[in-house]
Amino acid sequence: MNNTLKSQLIQYLRQFATEDRWERINEVIDKRTRHLSVILEDIYQPHNASAVLRSCDCFGIQDVHIIENKNEFDPNEGVTIGADQWITLQSYNQTGKNNTEHCYRQLKEKGYQIIATTPHENDVTIDEVSIDQKTALVFGAELTGLSDYALEHADGYAKIPMVGFSESFNISVSAALCLYDLSTRLRKSRDDWALEESEKLDLQFEWLKKSVRAPEKLIKRYLEEQEE
Repeated sequence: MNNTLKSQLIQYLRQFATEDRWERINEVIDKRTRHLSVILEDIYQPHNASAVLRSCDCFGIQDVHIIENKNEFDPNEGVTIGADQWITLQSYNQTGKNNTEHCYRQLKEKGYQIIATTPHENDVTIDEVSIDQKTALVFGAELTGLSDYALEHADGYAKIPMVGFSESFNISVSAALCLYDLSTRLRKSRDDWALEESEKLDLQFEWLKKSVRAPEKLIKRYLEEQEE
């Protein structure tokens, strides 16, 4: 679908949504970013998976990349509270393939640096991670952590400073802390973090469809009217 038709459909669908919803859609889109992304490798605990998605939505992170080598990603709707419908989920789950390699390759081709969130001999604290380049944070499962491939092929490593007896945060807490730091610094230090206009148009269209009743029927009716 070309952007001209998409713009026309947006204007048509707007009349079936409240003005408050339309304003909210645009307010949220203006704060969305793809300069930061999240990768989740083999996260199988529904509560943790859901909480990370909710944090991504709250901090304006649009893209989440789901790697399923061993475990199926199964978020809990009671925890996401619908947050997953407002973010873009990219799944990597081909049987017999190294889905981590596939994910990493795609992101690096798009200019992302991949930062593994785990203690490592070459790590830095999360507030020291450079955001000059597009950055994808990768998180592993609670007990097993990141795979060897995920660690070996990361471009850098970050940890969250801790001063208590506990040696680690819950993954959902780790994601929230990391995203708060990076997204806050990003918006304060750079002016190129926002979405492109074409990306905003795509989200306006998708989010409007989720905000009205029977969107496909409405779209079909509009297209039929244009043919008359």
